[in-house]
Amino acid sequence: MKLIVGLGNPGAKYEKTRHNAGARAVRAFHTLHVEEFDGWKEKFQGLVSEGRVGGEKVALLLPQTFMNESGRAVREAADFWKASPRDIVVVSDDIDLPLSKLRIRADGSTGGHKGLASVFEMMGTEDIARLRIGVGNEMLEKMPSEKFVLERFGAEEEVPLADALDRAAEALTALLTEDAEAVMSRFN
Repeated sequence: MKLIVGLGNPGAKYEKTRHNAGARAVRAFHTLHVEEFDGWKEKFQGLVSEGRVGGEKVALLLPQTFMNESGRAVREAADFWKASPRDIVVVSDDIDLPLSKLRIRADGSTGGHKGLASVFEMMGTEDIARLRIGVGNEMLEKMPSEKFVLERFGAEEEVPLADALDRAAEALTALLTEDAEAVMSRFN
């Protein structure tokens, strides 16, 4: 059983913000494999969809808590499905990466991301795979990061972002059936 978590803030107000790139990527993965998944339902303080991809049972989770409380939903879902930290992949935004750049890691620090920090704290480890989606641009230098991540993408950014979300969905598919090192070398 694999648990794929897309981090973001709940509600239409935040849907298209930089902080919701992780949730948008998991929705793109769901769309890519829509025939293999059931519909979204409310569970574990989030939205959940279950399915099977490449013979692997997969649960998708979009926490509906605010970003800095994401770990609560992940902990509940992991406990329910008895998913170990090595069975979890967290997808998030990353302001330190240029727009549309992907970075996959099998473990490591939070990089200052409050959602990842919440997940790691609630799971008791940083040994959780993560796929980060670059959302950074030059505007980050002109405003605090807390404000920047709550900004919507500009119209000119949506095209490279859409490409990144498609590549993220492909990378998540690959992580279900391939060695992490091979996936990292192909998508990083």
